[in-house]
Amino acid sequence: MDITLQQPARARLITVEEREVPVPVTLRYLSTDPLAVHFDFPPESCLEGEALSWTFARALLADGVCAPAGSGDVHIWPCGRARTVLELHSPSGLALLQFDTAALRRFLLRTYAVAAPGEEDLAGAVERGLSSLFDGV
Repeated sequence: MDITLQQPARARLITVEEREVPVPVTLRYLSTDPLAVHFDFPPESCLEGEALSWTFARALLADGVCAPAGSGDVHIWPCGRARTVLELHSPSGLALLQFDTAALRRFLLRTYAVAAPGEEDLAGAVERGLSSLFDGV
């Protein structure tokens, strides 16, 4: 059975002027994509005015709430005990967001109840990916 977990979260966008602007985010996990987490941003919080989703490794999120982690477009690190910073790089620029660490940990625990780290159904995910890639070929 395919399972989708969603959890609303509040992020604080850190601006150039070092102000904190509240941003709603939906944290999402799909059992069909067991190694990834998705951070969904509504249209009103995006520069282009369209909904945006960032997808990256669940392990990166787990590492980043404990210690600095990431390379490339996504970096995550703890900011004290109560907050975690998520840094996202895109061709449009850089976004620096702070989350309550407890909310991120709660989300991770919920994903682990679906698929424990190291016990993800990778064969099923690969099969579904190949099927969609070669569908009709």
